[in-house]
Amino acid sequence: VQLQASGGGLVQAGGSLRLSCSTSGSIDSIPVMGWHRQTPGKQRDMVAFITNLGSKDYADSVKGRFTISRDNAANTLYLQMNSLKPEDTAVYYCTDYQGYWGQGTQVTVSS
Repeated sequence: VQLQASGGGLVQAGGSLRLSCSTSGSIDSIPVMGWHRQTPGKQRDMVAFITNLGSKDYADSVKGRFTISRDNAANTLYLQMNSLKPEDTAVYYCTDYQGYWGQGTQVTVSS
C-alpha cells in the first residue's frame, strides 16, 4: 500500500486547510487510519484516527477544530482543519497503522 498525503500549505491563524491521503489500494479492510504530525526535533504525535466503523478520536489539542473522515469508495482519508493556530505548524503524515506512512505534507500557520 502506498499513501500519498497532500493539501498542506501556508495559512493565517484562524484559517482552514483540508488534508487528503490517497492510497494505492482499497482501504475497506484497513481497520484504523490516522494522521500524525511532527515538528523538528520532536516525536511524531497522533492528531486523529478513525476506524472502519466510523469511530474517531482526537488529540486534546485539536478537539473541536479538526475533523477526520474516510471515503472508502475513493480510497481516501481526510483531515479538515479549522481555526488553525501557529502551534499546528508541522509536517502531517497519514498512516494505516500497518507499517505504511505517507510522505508528509507541510502545514504552516502564520500568526
